Order: sequence, then C-alpha cells, then structure tokens
Amino acid sequence: AYRRRRSVEFKHGRIAMLACMGFITPEVVGHWPGYLAPSLDLKFADVPSGLQAFPVVPMLGWVQILIYFGLVEYTGGFEDYTTGTPGDYGWKILTSEDPEERRRKLNCDLANGRLAMVA
Repeated sequence: AYRRRRSVEFKHGRIAMLACMGFITPEVVGHWPGYLAPSLDLKFADVPSGLQAFPVVPMLGWVQILIYFGLVEYTGGFEDYTTGTPGDYGWKILTSEDPEERRRKLNCDLANGRLAMVA
C-alpha cells in the first residue's frame, strides 16, 4: 500500500507541476495564436488565467479535458509500484543509473511535487 501511495504521490505531483507551469507560462510568454472555439469566435487570448477561465471555456472543452484525464488514468501505465521504484519511469534525465543520485533526484522531485500540489 505504501509503494502505491508513493507512486500516486509522484504522479499527482508531476501533474501539479505541469499545471503550475500551465498557469504561469501564458502570463510570461503569451497565449497560443488562433481560436479555442472557432464556432464561438473565441480566441486563446480571450481566455483569462486561473478560475476566471471556467465560465469562458465552452462546456464541450471541459468534457474533452475530463475524457482525456480519464484515459490517462485508465491507460497511463503507472504500475511502477509493482515493477520497480515508485517515480522511476526509466527516464534517465529525471533519474540516474547511480542509486544514490537517483534517490536524491526522486526526493527533489517529490518535494517539488508537494510544493506544486499546495500551489
């Protein structure tokens, strides 16, 4: 049970880190060009950041996001808690061959993920 919870903590932490970047990046770099919903004449630049985006994005857009989340959860291949070290998906950029270095990197990843989940 502990290994599964640790694996899920890594997964949710990484998703939270991506979500934080998705919140910050449009403010720093700018919005995507083009239309979010061409039929509604809604451009990406018209969508505000944060909670203010909820009433602006069409319902079908939220349904697509939820379907994608469900597919990732169902077919994600996050069985690392049964086959190896939780959080180590074999991406040597994130981890290392050296066990001590891998432990240090995974601990940093865990700490950053926890911070992102709070954010």
